[in-house]
Amino acid sequence: MIYLVIFAGALVVSAVMARTVRDMANARGWAIAPESARHLHEKPVPRLGGIAIMLSVVLVVTSAVIASNLLHLGYIFPTSTFLGLLGPTLVVFGLGLADDFRPLSPYLKFGVQIVAAVWLFLNGFRVSHLQLLFGDREIGNVAALGLTIFWVLLITNAFNLLDGLDGLAAGSALFSSLVVFIVALVTGNTLTQIVTIALAGAIVGFLRYNFSPATIFLGDCGSLVIGFVLSAVSLAGSEKASTAVAVAIPVVSFGLPILDTFMAVLRRFLNGKPLFGADDQHIHHKLLQRGLSHRQAVVVLYAVSACFALISLPLLSPASGTIAAVLSVVGLGVFFGLQHLGYHEVDELRRMARRTWEQKTIISNNLAIHRATDELAEATSVHEVLQILKKAFQGNDYEGFELSFTPDLPKSHDSPATSPAFQYEWRKEGGTRSKGWELRLDLLSERGKVCGCFSINRSYSKSSLRSDVDCLTAEFASALSMALQRDGEVQVTTTGITMVAERVSTRIEGVA
Repeated sequence: MIYLVIFAGALVVSAVMARTVRDMANARGWAIAPESARHLHEKPVPRLGGIAIMLSVVLVVTSAVIASNLLHLGYIFPTSTFLGLLGPTLVVFGLGLADDFRPLSPYLKFGVQIVAAVWLFLNGFRVSHLQLLFGDREIGNVAALGLTIFWVLLITNAFNLLDGLDGLAAGSALFSSLVVFIVALVTGNTLTQIVTIALAGAIVGFLRYNFSPATIFLGDCGSLVIGFVLSAVSLAGSEKASTAVAVAIPVVSFGLPILDTFMAVLRRFLNGKPLFGADDQHIHHKLLQRGLSHRQAVVVLYAVSACFALISLPLLSPASGTIAAVLSVVGLGVFFGLQHLGYHEVDELRRMARRTWEQKTIISNNLAIHRATDELAEATSVHEVLQILKKAFQGNDYEGFELSFTPDLPKSHDSPATSPAFQYEWRKEGGTRSKGWELRLDLLSERGKVCGCFSINRSYSKSSLRSDVDCLTAEFASALSMALQRDGEVQVTTTGITMVAERVSTRIEGVA
């Protein structure tokens, strides 16, 4: 009953405060107009919704503390622990509020967040056990501090990055808050129970004005605070919980903001863009690009957040293999979901994984080209050259090759080199005759003139090419050119090129 009262109280206070802050901000000209194509609203909207969230939670939780002390409601609220959470939260709130009025440097924002995370750590909110890596032993202070800072920065900024559509970050945080609340009920953590149920109520009250079309935004003072509080309360009491409860449940229940953050970092890293930059390739942008309206995109992502929340709950009583099963389901869902959204970065990672799996075959095909290059350096006839080429390309992914050669005649020679001395085409047995694409290598004489051409071709295929092209473009072409010029019958000195072509063609027919 007490939790229902806290939830309802936070809802009412938040709704009243959100409307008050919105009207005050509009009256004072604090509404922010869209500044770039990434901003999806069309009219100026205040970005101070975090004030309503923050005040609502503080007022309701403080009231619950006073009520528990005066009325003896049957629960013991750790006031000192709450004050240990409130101090760092006010720092993050002040940071977000300042950023809403005047954008701050990303490095300054991260620096302040690190200070707040260290303050949390000193107040007892920390990662103290990590059974997956250290068993039941308590990890050292240095490792605990590093993991705590990483977790706080990740979740704080994950919800901040997710705040791109009306009601999206707040709605996703609502599902996460409810999961953390349920976990706190199981583990008996009173602080987390009261803070998360108050936060959930404040979010519901705020969504009345934040859902599309929003009349007030969370702003950094809201998204940063929500992420920071959730990261902190998920750490509270984690030293008494199992690995599934302390690690897996928060990670899975915060799945959408964590996934969006991971994709943002990966995308910017692979594209060589600043990690702290902004783009229009977030998950919600992808949904909009596929034709969904703002409301439809938000509802879809609400469903995704709800799925993450529900999938995390079986970990409350993990049986053998539960963690593996849950993470497998999450992994498959994320993989197919990102593929459906058209993230090319996922395709590249999959290609890299497949290439790693096929690395033995790739190395074998590359070595065949390297051996052919060495053998061409010793070849003295066209017959030997063709045997070397067929052996080198018989086992790789190319369909066949074509070779043409015209000797680089001296300037004093009167015969015009209007056609090649010989041409030869080889197709792999069972290969298609159609050419999807080909790689053409010009053959250069010792004087640097083009004296022939070697091209390899392959039909269009979804499978990757299991060899490295630079093996062909490095020394192979030069060795092939030198081998052909080394043939005594091709080195024209006095006879015409037509007769030479006839003699060489006869020999090649025998080879084929």
